Order: sequence, then structure tokens, then C-alpha cells
Amino acid sequence: MALRFQPFSPLLNFRSTKRSRTVLARNEVSATSNGYPSSTLTSKQGKPEADIIVIGSGIGGLCCGGLLARYGQDVLVLESHDVAGGAAHSFDIKGYKFDSGPSLFSGFQSRGPQANPLAQVLDALGESIPCANYDSWMVYVPEGEFLSRIGPTEFFKDLEKYAGPDSAREWRKLLDAILPISAAAMALPPLSIRGDLGVISTAAARYAPSLLKTFAQMGPQGALGATKLLRPFSEIIDSLGIKEPFIRNWLDLLAFLLAGVKTNGILSAEMVYMFSEWYKPGCTLEYPLQGSGAIVDALVRGLQKFGGRISLKSHVENIVVENGRAAGVKLRGGQFVRAKKAVVSNASMWDTLSLLPPEVVPKSYRDNIKSTPQCESFMHLHLGFDAEGIPDDLGIHHIVVNDWDRGVDADQNVVLISVPSVLSPNLAPPGKHILHAYTPGTEPFEIWEGLDRRSNEYKNLKAERSEVLWRAVEKALGPGFNCEKCEVKLVGTPLTHKRFLRRNRGTYGPAILAGKGTFPGHSTPIPQLLCCGDSTFPGIGVPAVAASGAIVANSLVSVAEHSQLLDAVGI
Repeated sequence: MALRFQPFSPLLNFRSTKRSRTVLARNEVSATSNGYPSSTLTSKQGKPEADIIVIGSGIGGLCCGGLLARYGQDVLVLESHDVAGGAAHSFDIKGYKFDSGPSLFSGFQSRGPQANPLAQVLDALGESIPCANYDSWMVYVPEGEFLSRIGPTEFFKDLEKYAGPDSAREWRKLLDAILPISAAAMALPPLSIRGDLGVISTAAARYAPSLLKTFAQMGPQGALGATKLLRPFSEIIDSLGIKEPFIRNWLDLLAFLLAGVKTNGILSAEMVYMFSEWYKPGCTLEYPLQGSGAIVDALVRGLQKFGGRISLKSHVENIVVENGRAAGVKLRGGQFVRAKKAVVSNASMWDTLSLLPPEVVPKSYRDNIKSTPQCESFMHLHLGFDAEGIPDDLGIHHIVVNDWDRGVDADQNVVLISVPSVLSPNLAPPGKHILHAYTPGTEPFEIWEGLDRRSNEYKNLKAERSEVLWRAVEKALGPGFNCEKCEVKLVGTPLTHKRFLRRNRGTYGPAILAGKGTFPGHSTPIPQLLCCGDSTFPGIGVPAVAASGAIVANSLVSVAEHSQLLDAVGI
């Protein structure tokens, strides 16, 4: 599992190390390739075509493309930028290798039916990711600051110090209620799901015995709780009588980091899955030793290992529709690349809509997309700095909450900080650290809309809105940190996301509340056009987008081929 981290571009305004932190230099830096070759657009027959074209190389698109290649399909992934990964790519500046997006992970080493969806895809592709394990992060909240450890008992110590007298009892009551139903939340392997009636064979029938056994072991009370998995998690909290403010605030924070909504908007299944990974004996978090870009590299290796192709700097201008069906794509420059079987878009629902000829899109479909609420955008800070004066026991992750009363979804209120070089020193030059701080999907796009990125108004707003990040960084790193000694200072805004990641309004994805809406499926009104990624089921977050890519890939092959893959990976 990975908590949601924003999409972010390496193409950021560079900040001079000789000036104050509020003065921005004007030059820009660009991403570097991760070392894998960009493939040709032409198939073995020498034509610009493929069986299936995937638009975008985010984790969802790469999981889809990799599995399709594993199935023996001729698949071509088209990426607009010069590096793969979308929101999860890495970039290098002055010897510092930064994560652009996700950096809090678990479940890479899991195997079997209940494994993390991304781990199942990697297993199917014969790839693995070396990781460092850890079990805690620093928390700075109005009540105080503490090192929060995952596991079934550690959090009780924090509750005793920072919450009310009934908090331990309420937390135990919560764990006792939801951990038993985690088996139901994880009962169907994500890799077994497909988007047609074949799911009856690959999922329902295949796992019926284990499902029945799971529900029998849960007993009547547990089975009753499992019926709430597709309802908002707040309903479970309320039904248990959880009233302690610190616990409810903490759960809101976890839910928001996971899915961009608080407990009244997140599916109980998502939270229960997270609890099963974080609050069971022996659990740990994992960080890839080569950074989050190692995930992208592994997926690209898997894609190419099975004959799949990825073409970088191949910007899709339009999805071409012929005789009512998606027939391929037109690239910038006018080249047409044919898709003999299907086109899969890993772009957001709004950006996919903009790729289609308006006349082929049903009004109801267009109106539904345009009316779907969006998560807000981000402010970001990437730093490369000297480790001198920084505590030796500095943790990798830090969460700063300024005011519980404003809500974790309020702008400028929560800041997340990652310093992965404390676990993986090779990500920075010797004796240095890298740092990534951001506001998690709470920065309103409206105050940035229409600004000229070269204007003083934009630069002044950028400096003003990034101050909350600097204050949080100073709190986390302590008095030994001096911003003037940073060798790399990069600040990103919602316009950065919009421009470089081609994200509509710089958003993270749909803000769909559990119980009030559902994430769309993967089909569209245009035959042979499917979608994967954070605009489709299961939703936002690395495990979810990996699952969405797998579902689309499975749906494009026969039930027999799908079943053979499940047999091959032992699930």
C-alpha cells in the first residue's frame, strides 16, 4: 500500500542558494531518463501500430501495459515526457535523486492472494524491488510531537500521553472490530478481477471456497461488519461509539492521506485494508532503495522483457475514432499510430475527454465528467542540503498538522515531509540529504488560475504560499538546518502540475465520496476505448491505480489466458 502523494514535475523553478528563501531564480531544470531505451513506434511489421496503445506511463498505465505484454499482446505505451512514471517518476539534479510523488509504501514484499496489487503485478512480470524497512514516522500536532510507530500496541503509548482517558479503550474497540473483517476486504486478489462477466470464473468461482471459509471464520458479527466495507468508514466509527477527538482526528488524517477525503468519504474497505497492513504484529513500512523511480524502472523492465514497447517524448494530441470505434491516436506532429484492438487512456477523466473529438462523445458522458468534483492541488518543496547539523536519528517521514479544528483538508494546514536519504544514502551525494515537502492535495487552484508563470505576481504568490512548507521543514529538521545552505531549492505550484503533468487544473483526481458516488468503471461510450488510473475504480493511490491497470489488461484477454496467469503466479 502507498499513501497518496501528489503528481509533481521535475521541471521546477530553480532557487538560488545565494539568496533568501523567498527570492526565486528564473532558470528551469529538466528530468533525465532513467536509463531504459525508448522504443520505436513501429511494430514488427514495420508499421506505426500496435494491438493495444496505452496513453501515459503512470503506474496504472505501466501495470496495464506490462500485463498485456505478459499476455503476449503487442502493446505500445506512449509517454509525452522524456521519462516514464507520470506522478511517480524520479528526477536527478546535481547528484540528488528526488521522488516526484509517492514515498510512503508498504506491501512490496507481500505475495499470494492477499498481496498488494502492485506486488501482484510485479510478481507476474518477474520483477522485485529491493527495499529498506522501517516502522515509524514523526508527528507534529497541536497536542505535541511524537514518534508514531505502526503495529498493534505501539499507538497506545501515544494515546496515553496525548488523548483522553477513554482513548485506549476506544482504540482497542476499533481494532477488535475491524481487524477481523480485514480478511473479507482482502478476500479477492486484485489480479483476479476483470471488467466483464468473465470475472465470475476468474474471481467468484475460483475463490468461492476461500471466501466461504473466510466468512465462516469471521462468525456472524464479523460477517455483519463485512457488509459495511463499501460504506463510509465514519459509519463504522460512529457505530462503535468512538468519540475521543484525538482518535477521530487521527483517523481523518489517515483517510485523507490515503484517498484525499476524510473518514466520511472513504470506503471502509480501504481503511480496513490499511489497518491490516499497519496494525498487525510484525508489520513494517518499506522504501525502495533506489527511490520511487525504482518502481517505474521495474515496471518498464517487465514491459520490455515480454516484448512491450514504450515510446518517450510521444505526445498524444487526439484519440482517433473511426466508424464509431477508437482506432488509434494522432501524435504531435501529425503522425497516426493505429491500435488494432484497443486504446487505453491512463490520463485523468477530464484530460481523456479533451483528447476525443467532441462530436463522438455522448452529452450525458461529457456532462457527468465535467460535474465530477476534483481534489485540490499542491504546493511542493524539494531540497538538497548538507547533513551537517542535522540529527543522526532523523526519521524518513514527518507529518505536521497545524490546527485540528480547521480540518485536515483545509489549505495550508497539513504538511507532509519525506527525507528518504536517511534510509537510502545513495539518493544524495555523500554527506547530503534530499527532502520532499508538500501540502497533500489542499492547495486551491482558483488562486493560481490565469497567472503568468513569468510574472512578479506569480513569483510573489509562490513565495507566500510556500512559507508553510519552509516552517514545517524547519520544525522537522531542527535548529541545525539552514535554508541558505541548500544546494537545491525547488518550489512547485498547481500550475506546475497542470503544465508538466498535463493534469486538469493541477488536480490529484476525482473527489468522490463513499456512499455518495462511485468511481467510474473502465469502459467508455466509445468502443475499444478503455481507461485506467486514478479516475477509475478502485480510485486514488498507488495500490488502487495498479489494480485499475490490471483490471483493464485482464479485460482485454480471454478468461483462459487470465486464468493461466493466475495459475502461473500462484494465486
